[in-house]
Amino acid sequence: MKEPRQDIRNIAIVAHVDHGKTTLVDGLLRQAKAFRDNQQVAERVMDSQDLERERGITILAKNTAVTYRGVRINIVDTPGHADFGGEVERVMNMVDGVLLLVDAAEGPMPQTRFVLRKALQMGHKAIVVINKVDRKNADPIDAVNKTFDLFITLGATERQAEFPVVYTNALTQRAGTTPELGPDLQPLYEAILQHIPAPLVDRTAPLQMLVTTLGYDEYKGVIAVGRIFAGAIRLDQPVVRLDVDGGQTPARVRYLYIHQGLQRLPVDVAEAGEIVAVAGIEGVGIGETIADPEQPVALPTIRVEEPTVRMTFGVSTSPFAGREGTWGTSRKLRERLWSELLHNVALRVEETETTDTFMVSGRGELQLAILIETMRREGYEFQVSRPEVIYKEGAGGEKLEPYEEVHIEVPESHVGTAVDLLGQRRGQMIDLQHGGADGTAHLTYIVPTRGLLGFRYQFLTATKGTGIVHSIFHAYMPATGRIDDRAFGSLVAWETGVATAYGLKAAEERGRLFIEPGVEVYGGMVVGQYQRPGDLTINVTKKKHMTNVRSSTQDIEVRLSPPRHMSLDEALEYLGEDELLEVTPVTFRIRKRQLDTEERGKATKRAKEELAGA
Repeated sequence: MKEPRQDIRNIAIVAHVDHGKTTLVDGLLRQAKAFRDNQQVAERVMDSQDLERERGITILAKNTAVTYRGVRINIVDTPGHADFGGEVERVMNMVDGVLLLVDAAEGPMPQTRFVLRKALQMGHKAIVVINKVDRKNADPIDAVNKTFDLFITLGATERQAEFPVVYTNALTQRAGTTPELGPDLQPLYEAILQHIPAPLVDRTAPLQMLVTTLGYDEYKGVIAVGRIFAGAIRLDQPVVRLDVDGGQTPARVRYLYIHQGLQRLPVDVAEAGEIVAVAGIEGVGIGETIADPEQPVALPTIRVEEPTVRMTFGVSTSPFAGREGTWGTSRKLRERLWSELLHNVALRVEETETTDTFMVSGRGELQLAILIETMRREGYEFQVSRPEVIYKEGAGGEKLEPYEEVHIEVPESHVGTAVDLLGQRRGQMIDLQHGGADGTAHLTYIVPTRGLLGFRYQFLTATKGTGIVHSIFHAYMPATGRIDDRAFGSLVAWETGVATAYGLKAAEERGRLFIEPGVEVYGGMVVGQYQRPGDLTINVTKKKHMTNVRSSTQDIEVRLSPPRHMSLDEALEYLGEDELLEVTPVTFRIRKRQLDTEERGKATKRAKEELAGA
């Protein structure tokens, strides 16, 4: 017999990127006295990874809990970026409701639609939190109206569309039932207790726990985090692990924890409705069920949307391979990629025809870039290819490709630029809204994912850094024609050596440099962007020929423009089809797949002949 467990609430905080989820969790933790009065706590304390702090985004969903009026509120902080949608999808299995954060000035944004759709599909009740009510141009009432429209558009039920609204300023940790905020976050706590349903549980039924997240402890091994849907789990209890294929493996609960603040507290028993962490179960995976060995009944497994973008990860074949990394063999690379699959449900890794190259598929460029950066910081040295989209075959044998819904915000003066850039990439305009209060235009497009590869940097450059672009997966639709997204080529080093100012000066006259004097280069390494289509091979290591003739201006230093130092995201966007990115813990190097200049020239000639014949 199921009954509500009134001493627990399980909620997820969902929102678009940078609408204040993690900052709000900070405030909830502080006002619930989760920290000591003298404890030094960083801002956005839930963003524990270095990459999350540097990029200002949440990458991994994280669990915490606070206690208010005797009720334990389990909170899951989720990513806002669609590339990490796998994290959001699996979290929805753990909770009974969501706090939907909406920026009071921006209103619902593309990722707001994505995360809300997932919550509504699970039947969850939402509390709408209008955050940043102190922002310039904030219009809380308009944000509520647009949010209601979004609920209706996404097919919310009548119960879901009658959502309560709480207004907040997460930075100052204040909330209110009107835009006139109170002194603290108490109205938000009260709304959670009143509107988020208590979990319905059957405490006498056999144990059923769904694993939704994996962690790792150096001493305790793999830690499985999930929700108990029925029964109870006890320390040192024999259990059975039910995998997604129906297999059963006996195990024993060696460690059992619940969350409190940022800590895991050891407990002897936890009952249905709780979110717990269990250690000691070998081989456990996401989507599996931990069950009673006498009556093992599996819960529905977690299903996530398929990847849309892929790229190859391979052992570095650069002449400089092995200089800067700790791990560079195919065995180590394979182990690392397969270990990533244990906790990253939205990722796919496949073998290729060659033993030293692997095909890695994900939700988007950002998800793959985060994996590359994480591995680089762990000491891995490898090379990756340009991201490419994953095609599918339609019902009638038609070739389908992924499309994205793209939302652009630009000053009115740059609307023409944005329209031109997206038109070149086969974009179809859906909506254009002119003239907000701040003179900003809003454009909505449907664009092939293929057309967005390498788009963001060009867009920011063309709009002088004033444009904002967000995208979210739309659907698989019939493939469109060829997209010419590179109107430039590469400056390629002729030979191995050390770049000189004299050699770089000649290269600079033909494009934009990526390196400065004194940098080691090798033949086939890309040292700059050529101002014309196609590639230009150039000797950047040559020195000025010495003569006996002297002049008064001879020793004047060669002056070079500052080189363009690219981030990982920019380097991935730059890559051409015949180029690879060499990744090491120290640096990134763009290189040609074929390093030999003569062989590369022959391959280019053959490609042109084949194209002409076609």
